[in-house]
Amino acid sequence: MRFDASQQMRLGQHMKLAPRMIQSMEILQMPLTQLEERIAQELESNVTLEIDDEAPAGGVEAPEGAGAAERAGEIDGPMSVDESSGRDDFERLESFESDNPEVAENAYDESLHDRAGKDEYPDFERMAARASPGGDGGSDAKMLAMNNTASRAASLQEQLRDQWRLADVDEDLASLGEQIIGFIDDDGYLREQSATIIDRMPATDARSRPSVEKMERALQAVQLMLDPPGVAARSTRECLLLQVDAILDQRRGATDQTDREGWSVVRRLIADHLDDLAQNRLPRIAEKTQLPMDAIRSAIEKMRLLSLAPARQLVEDPPSVIVPDAIVEYDADADRYVAYLNDSRLPNLRINQEYARLAKDRESPTQTREFVKKNLSNATWLLDAVEQRRRTLLRVINVVVQAQREYFDYGPQALRPLPMTQVAEQLGVHVATVSRAVAEKYLLTPRGVVPLRSFFSGGTQTQSGEEVSWDAVKAALKDVIDAEDKSSPLSDDALAEELSRRGIDIARRTVAKYRDQLSIPSARLRKAH
Repeated sequence: MRFDASQQMRLGQHMKLAPRMIQSMEILQMPLTQLEERIAQELESNVTLEIDDEAPAGGVEAPEGAGAAERAGEIDGPMSVDESSGRDDFERLESFESDNPEVAENAYDESLHDRAGKDEYPDFERMAARASPGGDGGSDAKMLAMNNTASRAASLQEQLRDQWRLADVDEDLASLGEQIIGFIDDDGYLREQSATIIDRMPATDARSRPSVEKMERALQAVQLMLDPPGVAARSTRECLLLQVDAILDQRRGATDQTDREGWSVVRRLIADHLDDLAQNRLPRIAEKTQLPMDAIRSAIEKMRLLSLAPARQLVEDPPSVIVPDAIVEYDADADRYVAYLNDSRLPNLRINQEYARLAKDRESPTQTREFVKKNLSNATWLLDAVEQRRRTLLRVINVVVQAQREYFDYGPQALRPLPMTQVAEQLGVHVATVSRAVAEKYLLTPRGVVPLRSFFSGGTQTQSGEEVSWDAVKAALKDVIDAEDKSSPLSDDALAEELSRRGIDIARRTVAKYRDQLSIPSARLRKAH
């Protein structure tokens, strides 16, 4: 066998997005709430960026075509060391996406977290004390923007463990219960088998691991002693039965025997006929149990008091707050709809001129000046990226408002097909730019708060030849179902016929697909008894 060492030259082309271009895409895609967080992070980490209290809120104020470098005043050529302005990055991004659409689409996801790091320098504190007014190292406005953070609420596992520590159980069962609680999900269910929990337990050797039977006893103790009832259930049936058993235990010895008997019927139906209940097969249940229909309906009413996610009573999901990125209003004088950005929430940012001068001070240490230059470059780019996001988003929204005028006048059923490619061609940008601009954005309109993306969809033609979007078809379908006779709901075939009478011809399977997307059950499950 012979080994040889050799050198070879190979010529090839490789495309890689610069970190600035990647971050430009990220800023464009951010909804308003995320952009607020991004700005707050930059205010915290970048000493050269500050809030301008004297200017009105709403981002960066600049004349058309003015870049952040001009707004910085003191920043000239040396401030952007090997870095182009944010506006140049966007222009390069547009060109890159047009020439390489597939690469541009994938590069964002692959490189989202590839951010340029910020170096720490040993003389930062001395430099900050020298440059900041009053020597306090930062402005009051910046500190106020980062204050008032809500304290963290106790997690579900923390609350359950607090309860479990008060339980009167043996020491070995107490330890196993702690392990079980760690596997309970946010709804309160235990999705893992006892054997799986045992395998994942830390142990010095296999002999110290508990048996499955012992783990089952610990699980029973957890189910009986933790509140609310139903926590640590392994299935929906077990969750409901645990809650019913707790209710029956509370009513033991009560004078209202009828109520207790009613809950006994509930337990029987859950234990033996839960699948029939889910499918609303009440006649079959009556035939199997020989119970009168009134007793079955009464039991179903009692079941509405039970919870399918008992742990949510301890830790509720934080409310989903939607902050519209733009507002659309009707101008009666001009008989048109106008849009403007809801950017009053954003602070007005500017470059700290003390740091800009410090970066050019030859008497300052080289490391200090390089540190300030790097932060000034980052701040300059952020100002330009935010401004470019505002302009791009507003341009896209204006096209949408013009194209979907009938939606604002008449509602969702008047939505027209609007492909993103059409908007991109009209604006002269790549379709990926439009896609990022509308992602997770919301509009406050006279019709309520609606996702910006909902205005973009394909469609079909009505019998009269008019173009309608698929979302308009869904709205028409929902309108038909809302108006139907609930004692005799329409089948999917009947729904297709009713839509045809309204001029919309779609197949029965399309009706079924859209009904599922709207989370509307079948006719049999919609029937009111």
